[in-house]
Amino acid sequence: MNFIPKKNALLFVCLTAGHFLFAQIDKNATKETKNLYQNLKTISKNHILFGHQHALEYGHGWSNEPNRSDVKSVTGSHPAVVGIDFSDFSGRSIEQIEKAKEVLRKNVIATYERGGITTVSWHFNNPASEGGFYWKDGISTASMSLIKPGGSHHEQYKEILKTIADFAHSVKAKDGKLSPMIFRPFHEFDGDWFWWGKSHASREDFIAVWQFTVSYLKETLGVHNFIYAFSPDNRFNSETEYLERYPGDEFVDMLGMDDYGDFGRDGKYDLEAGIRKLKIFSDLAIKKKKLAAFTETGLESIPNENWWTEVLLKTLKSENLELAYVLVWRNDAVSPTHYYAPFPGQVSESDFLKFYNDPFTLFEKDIKNIYSKKFKI
Repeated sequence: MNFIPKKNALLFVCLTAGHFLFAQIDKNATKETKNLYQNLKTISKNHILFGHQHALEYGHGWSNEPNRSDVKSVTGSHPAVVGIDFSDFSGRSIEQIEKAKEVLRKNVIATYERGGITTVSWHFNNPASEGGFYWKDGISTASMSLIKPGGSHHEQYKEILKTIADFAHSVKAKDGKLSPMIFRPFHEFDGDWFWWGKSHASREDFIAVWQFTVSYLKETLGVHNFIYAFSPDNRFNSETEYLERYPGDEFVDMLGMDDYGDFGRDGKYDLEAGIRKLKIFSDLAIKKKKLAAFTETGLESIPNENWWTEVLLKTLKSENLELAYVLVWRNDAVSPTHYYAPFPGQVSESDFLKFYNDPFTLFEKDIKNIYSKKFKI
């Protein structure tokens, strides 16, 4: 594009010690991770960061091109939050795992050095059966009970966590600092499509695995650059239902939700329900002094040309929500229809530019020194 819209003038925000009211669960978190946590909380009061899954790995019709994203092609800026996935860190050959780690290492470090933020989902290949991360009848095994402490696959699970820890220790930037990451394991656990889903794991086993995962990464493996996010799908209608599988305040930094169903999937909109659910965990995060984020959403193919301003932005601005970021899903490199962010020429492009230019939304160019006690918007 020849014309790149400009955001509003930079707003300088200074955090003083008196604002540090929101404690992370990892008391030994790196300075950069602690600063990110506090700055995300501050941002959520008056703004929201925009995120896109796999934004820099590939996009609509391309892959593996340095410093490219579909969001940047439209706006001139990368998304503020970049999603990656640990799916290839298990259930693969050693060579494949090492290759995946190297690709993601470069991605995470580059995002950190540009001043962006990385969030990590985990489509965890079932360690006790074939079938990958989805639940497949007749193939998949209900494995949460097997990987928890005392389970038949617990030692194998510990080895998988060591792979994740090795990666966390490896993302060292030119300044010598480790890149912080928002780690979001076992997402959409209230659905049945993943092997860790509600029909395939008891509440007790789910909580036991979550608590072990966080404790082992922090205390045994020495990972101190993670912020831990808890994100069900949208199958709750009350605070009690949201917390049904909650592992406890000492094991969660961020409350989230994945919700496609209320925001246009299959042509169905129920924005009132979507806003109500966002309000439930946003208020809960305020009460618990936690972060909150809209961890996944989007409209596949974005056929609604005004979806960004008339659906998403209006939702995010409603009900005094305090959400650090919103992340839309990936743009597949091959599929002509599987994409969730616009690219040049896509029908919602002009509306996305309005979304981008709104002072409420923040992209990578709009944030400075996010890992410092002083940062700029």
